[in-house]
Amino acid sequence: MADLPTASRFRAPDTTLILAGIIVLAAAMTWVVPPGEYARAEIEVEGVGTREVVVPGSYQRVERDEQGVGDRLLHSVAIVLQAPILGFTDEDAAPIIAFVLLVGGAFAVLTETGAVDAGLRRVVAAAEGSPLLDVLLIPLFMGLFSLGGAVFGMSEETIPFVLIFVPLAIALGYDSLTGAAIPFLGSAAGFAAAFFNPFTVGVAQGIAGVALFSGAGFRIALWVIVTAVVTGFVLWHARRVRRDPSRSPVHALDADREGSVLAEAGDTFTRRHGAVLLAFAAGVVVLVAGVLAAGWYIVEIAALFVALGIAMGAIGGLGGNGTARAFMAGVRDLAPTAVIIGLARGILVVLEDGQVVDTILDGLASGLGGAGAALAACAMFGVQTAINFFVPSGSGQAALTMPLMAPLADLVGVSRQTAVLAFQLGDGFTNMIVPTSAVLMGVLSLARVPWPTWARWVLPLQLVLVGVGLTALVVAVAVGYA
Repeated sequence: MADLPTASRFRAPDTTLILAGIIVLAAAMTWVVPPGEYARAEIEVEGVGTREVVVPGSYQRVERDEQGVGDRLLHSVAIVLQAPILGFTDEDAAPIIAFVLLVGGAFAVLTETGAVDAGLRRVVAAAEGSPLLDVLLIPLFMGLFSLGGAVFGMSEETIPFVLIFVPLAIALGYDSLTGAAIPFLGSAAGFAAAFFNPFTVGVAQGIAGVALFSGAGFRIALWVIVTAVVTGFVLWHARRVRRDPSRSPVHALDADREGSVLAEAGDTFTRRHGAVLLAFAAGVVVLVAGVLAAGWYIVEIAALFVALGIAMGAIGGLGGNGTARAFMAGVRDLAPTAVIIGLARGILVVLEDGQVVDTILDGLASGLGGAGAALAACAMFGVQTAINFFVPSGSGQAALTMPLMAPLADLVGVSRQTAVLAFQLGDGFTNMIVPTSAVLMGVLSLARVPWPTWARWVLPLQLVLVGVGLTALVVAVAVGYA
């Protein structure tokens, strides 16, 4: 009997196809979920500025512009086809897309100088010669990225670091999942359990009427726990892959690039390489200082990296033409990442066009009444987790949900500080997995890791973090966290 062909083996769909499918599902959802909206008002949030928030109790159903079935169907088809371009031009996504392209160009200049490859060779050699450094390398870097997430909301800034940590991880005998996880999961852990993040804790506390950055002691303890859990997960995976590379979910994908990792680097680390890396390190210090002291965000950070690209090209001896060619090559390489970010944002564009986001929020929030304090706090965490799929922006979610959750917390016997914590954890943990997160999709595109592969890999960590979050909220209610 002849063997059956094996060509029918299932292959995971491309990330672009998955996002396109979710856009279609979002359009279908607008046919099922009735349209509605809350009234909005602008308030001044201490230490943050003006924010537009929803008015509690103002939700009402609205009529669609397209009443006939034919008109609605035509509009749905049109908005699905327009979603990618509308995602590109969305006021929240457009700066991220431009940021990725420009920073990618600057990193390409850095790579072209040879300083990264030569530096990575030094790190790999040092790790091979020092068992202690080998053990501490991942926890050290993840701790630093987590601190960035906890203090100044480091998120989009981690995207370009994937270009450094993926080749480093592979050179150390790990895989691209590890390389992407070090900067991304590190900062995401800090972002979720932040104690001074102005974009989540600051906005949410200001809207809830809680003293700015109060309750920091509880959050610092939680940050240590969450960072340790996430770091432990990545470290466990990395060691497992080093012992048996075939156990990596991306083993076949990484096999194609193992031969090229550090292949073109010179044998010696020159003074010029050192000067280039010193300039880059100085740029990172300026970045942190700018974010903390001057409130820099995407535009200012992108401008800093453009300046860094020019400086590193000059120091690295590339010349004007060499720097320009390397920069544009980097922009071209990141074009697919820009498309992925636009598609991810397109999902939200479709939902917002259908006016169903507020309806979903109202339905979730109205189901919290009548529960005990601990159960209500855990339910708030669940609601915030669900909402994060539709509103992956931390400050945006705070502005949307906290005006509802703060007075609701008073009614169910939960402190407003605990309600802020429920928002923070619900928003932060799922940033590590939801495909509507532009940062996650940008990181995965740079690392060349398919989203389904990442989702299956990170799901056990998500379940553990949910347990940590629920436990933290129960403890917060028990101790009267305020």
